[in-house]
Amino acid sequence: MPGNSFGQLFRITTCGESHGGAVGVIVDGCPPGLCITAEEIQVALNRRRPGQSKITTPRNEADAIQILSGVFEGKTTGTPILLLAFNKDMRPQDYAELKKVYRPSHADFTYMKKYGLRDFRGSGRASARETLARVAAGAIAQKYLKEQFKVEIVSYVEQVGNLITDMPMAKVTAKAVESTIVRCPDKAVAKKMIALIEQLGREGDSVGGVIKTVIRNAPAGLGEPVFDKLPADLAKAMMSINAAKGFEIGSGFEGVVLHGSQHNDPFANVRGKTRTTSNHAGGTLGGISTGEDIYFRVAFKPVSTIMKTQNTVTTTGKATRLKASGRHDPCVLPRAVPIVDAMAALVLMDHLLRYRAQCGDQK
Repeated sequence: MPGNSFGQLFRITTCGESHGGAVGVIVDGCPPGLCITAEEIQVALNRRRPGQSKITTPRNEADAIQILSGVFEGKTTGTPILLLAFNKDMRPQDYAELKKVYRPSHADFTYMKKYGLRDFRGSGRASARETLARVAAGAIAQKYLKEQFKVEIVSYVEQVGNLITDMPMAKVTAKAVESTIVRCPDKAVAKKMIALIEQLGREGDSVGGVIKTVIRNAPAGLGEPVFDKLPADLAKAMMSINAAKGFEIGSGFEGVVLHGSQHNDPFANVRGKTRTTSNHAGGTLGGISTGEDIYFRVAFKPVSTIMKTQNTVTTTGKATRLKASGRHDPCVLPRAVPIVDAMAALVLMDHLLRYRAQCGDQK
């Protein structure tokens, strides 16, 4: 099946293009009775919207969301929820010169090979504007998880270029993340990150980085034992985000330098509950959540669209030079934070419903 849907029991299907009429999502499988408003969803979308700060694209989109079905008198009905946001600040003429040119590191070439045609207006379906739909759906999942299980999902910018914060993950709060426009809770490092992003923006270049996520209070027992392991589904979710190039959970690649005696997480009885005294595993064992904090990192490449002249070819294979135009982020990280939050929530929500379907309401 075409890859426009995600999830099994809590399933979303997104639609829309960067410079099309609208971006939307159908959320199917949401339990009935959840109180949700467009205003609550809008809070999440405002964290992702363009034009929110001096280090993001100047495209001016309000991303005003509308709930068109599945909610009655402020509560979900259990039927499909349709969310829609109309595009307003569209400038397809900015991309006319790209009709017959392949942009370096974009999906132009691969879309042409797959479909035989492509929407060259801001990358069409390959544009990160599609993630608006994910964030809208994720806001519903996040509210359910928070209300029912007090699950807290906090993502933050840990690294931009070679600038890295060493702030302990346990000390990071959602409020601290939102205290800087780059969404790094370490204000001293955030200041340097902002300066770097601004510098590269002036130079017509871009920079990548790393987003770190911690999920607190996730119930134990979520995840399937083989192909649908919780970390496997989290990896798929994160790697489906535009510009994502790497994923690791728990100790990840750093764990390879440890011995088993150092890396193993010992069990202990803590106030009558079985817990681990360390958490190198990142909150999962055998693909199933342990009840400890789930934490992972996602690497994002530098934004592909830069204002520097690059070598490329036309659709007929003729060598040419290209200098991009349009409105683009010099660094995707600040706006990617709510997308990572949303995708993590969608995975947890789906696995929670799958647990209940198989094991009953034991949590």
